[in-house]
Amino acid sequence: MPIQSINARHRTEPRARARRLWRLTFAAVALTPFTLPAMAGEFPDHPIKLVVPFPPGGPTDLVSRVIAKKMSDDLGQQVVVDNRPGANGNIAGEMVSKAPADGYTVLYNTSSIALSPALYKKLPYDVKRDFAPVAMTAMVPLVLEVNAQVPVSNVAEFIAWLKANPGKMTYGSAGNGNVTHLAAFLFLQANGLDAVHAPYKGSAPALTDLAGGQVQFMTDTINSSLPFIRDKRMKALAVTSSSRSSQLPDVPTVAETVKPGFDVGAWQGMLVPAKTSPEIVKKLNAATLKALASPDVRASLAAQGAEPRGSSPEAYGKYLAQEIDRWQKVVRDSGVTLD
Repeated sequence: MPIQSINARHRTEPRARARRLWRLTFAAVALTPFTLPAMAGEFPDHPIKLVVPFPPGGPTDLVSRVIAKKMSDDLGQQVVVDNRPGANGNIAGEMVSKAPADGYTVLYNTSSIALSPALYKKLPYDVKRDFAPVAMTAMVPLVLEVNAQVPVSNVAEFIAWLKANPGKMTYGSAGNGNVTHLAAFLFLQANGLDAVHAPYKGSAPALTDLAGGQVQFMTDTINSSLPFIRDKRMKALAVTSSSRSSQLPDVPTVAETVKPGFDVGAWQGMLVPAKTSPEIVKKLNAATLKALASPDVRASLAAQGAEPRGSSPEAYGKYLAQEIDRWQKVVRDSGVTLD
């Protein structure tokens, strides 16, 4: 081959390679604007963690799992329950408050999150600042119940009995500052009554001692109390919510018997880290509401004594703020502090 031809080929090959590289680069750049938005809009593209502040098998855990399963079907990704119990819900609350604001870590909170700002002087998060509301999910009414041997059959008789025995009767609770404690305190305060508080480490041991007569009464969630009420080890005097429970339709409310306007319940909801995008919050809210509207979810919650609610993020945020303000006064009056 002539030397001139070899030199010409060596001169043209780098230019040809450069042209091919330029065409590939241009194609990649041209596709980029169309590819990135499609990827960014694919929420969720991996499992979502639903952090529950209480142990497996408890009333809150059971409700959360029913909702999580139905949300998984709608979102096309698993919503996995992650139990992080301890410190009245604050371990889970701190964890989620510091999680990435990408919608993949959700706090399944209870009314304890509205109590904590009043109960703890040093809270590792700020409820109003560090979270964005998704939706209220359920309300679990509390029931005012007495040991089967207590000589009363309704709220009026119960109040008269306590007034005849000031400071002599003891009520149990799931723990100091728990809603089961503060609901009973609020009832006593509203009716000018005096009794001794015995805090337990959870509802289960408190209910066992109530059934055995070691304490005389308590207010506890209906779903925990139903087995004891149904087998006659306890008497249900009233529910503390504004309306009667479908699980105890013959049991009146405190509001309709002795204290109009009395309304206390163990409500539940979902929160995400504060900077989560509104689009992701909207998608989580829609999946939650769809789950709560499902007949099988409603039936499962009803069997546990829980009442499905549902709300917009804005409505839940407003309700949460009102509850924080409300319990500040109750906790202050009770004198309880947890740190």
